[in-house]
Amino acid sequence: MAYLFTSESVSEGHPDKVADQISDAILDAIFTEDPNARVACETFVTTGLVIVGGEITTTAYVDFDKVVRDTIRRIGYVDPLLRFDADSCGVLNAVHSQSPDIAQGVDVGGAGDQGMMFGYASDETPEYMPMPLVYSHRILRRLADVRRMENSPMPYLRPDSKSQVTIEYGDDGKPARVHTIVVSTQHEDVFSSQEEMQQKLLADLKEHVFPEVIPSEMLDENVIYHVNPTGAFVIGGPHGDTGLTGRKIIVDTYGGKAPHGGGAFSGKDPSKVDRSAAYATRHLAKNVVAAGLARECTIQVAYAIGVSQPVSIHVDTHGTGVVDDLKLSQILQNEVDMSPAGIIKRLELRRPIYEQTAAYGHFGRDEEELSWERLDLVDMLKSAVGEVGAAA
Repeated sequence: MAYLFTSESVSEGHPDKVADQISDAILDAIFTEDPNARVACETFVTTGLVIVGGEITTTAYVDFDKVVRDTIRRIGYVDPLLRFDADSCGVLNAVHSQSPDIAQGVDVGGAGDQGMMFGYASDETPEYMPMPLVYSHRILRRLADVRRMENSPMPYLRPDSKSQVTIEYGDDGKPARVHTIVVSTQHEDVFSSQEEMQQKLLADLKEHVFPEVIPSEMLDENVIYHVNPTGAFVIGGPHGDTGLTGRKIIVDTYGGKAPHGGGAFSGKDPSKVDRSAAYATRHLAKNVVAAGLARECTIQVAYAIGVSQPVSIHVDTHGTGVVDDLKLSQILQNEVDMSPAGIIKRLELRRPIYEQTAAYGHFGRDEEELSWERLDLVDMLKSAVGEVGAAA
């Protein structure tokens, strides 16, 4: 049966993403000097103000003020007229060390908290990700690239933006076409009317953005476009809306196509299974699909605080698996160490690699250092499934 599915993304200039990037920039700065640090960094941003809080235990010295301002400057908030800029905003530090009650369980290799985490992959895109989310991320990355261009063809762009893409799936369950695209982007106050702004923005998007990030065969004359549908978007960023670390968890993961355990990622070191186990289950699911063992795969893992081994691992191939889901789950449990320490070692997670993940999604990316995207378990999985088949 044909259906529509929609996912959204938000740009690096969105206030919640500003907060995420600051938190992960602080984590990276700490990991550069102290890879064994315990970090749970939360950031709040609003008009002219950044507050950094949380629990951090480390031997590293980090100039929080400099890290915050450098991150804001890289994002593009440098104009005082935006009422939030790198040079004039206030920066308050309210960090304290990790609770010894939590540390006593983590110190011996246990999980930093209870909870469940999910990983997902499908074969509908080369990234093994849901197409609506892939296209939503691409649109905003391209907008940011165009904004930064020397002699930009869209010189009126400002950092805060959102996108949303609806894909029409055919009776075979495969993506058929783009149905609707929604883009809302902050802009300079240079247009004489709402109508002029919307017409100019749509024309520029069709010329400079959409053709660069969406295959032409997916776009036709029937695509529905909504561009800044409420009108002017001059007031934006942390001045337009407050931002908090961890409020865009669906943007960070699978765009609603897969479950989410509830825990956010940014600002957390990998002893927090909210982050590390979500990366590990994505790694497993992607390798399952890449090995041809399923066209779609969701994996859930759950932990108890202070306990090293997961309390459960559940695999769901949505009826597309070549072997029974229970057998595949048993293979993963037998072959892959899913303890926090095992995940951290296998994926090399105690490195300063996190700031780049804090905008445009943590999954489906091609940066080599993002180890959870590697297809290094494919041969093992094929062999293990072959042995199960032979035994049967």
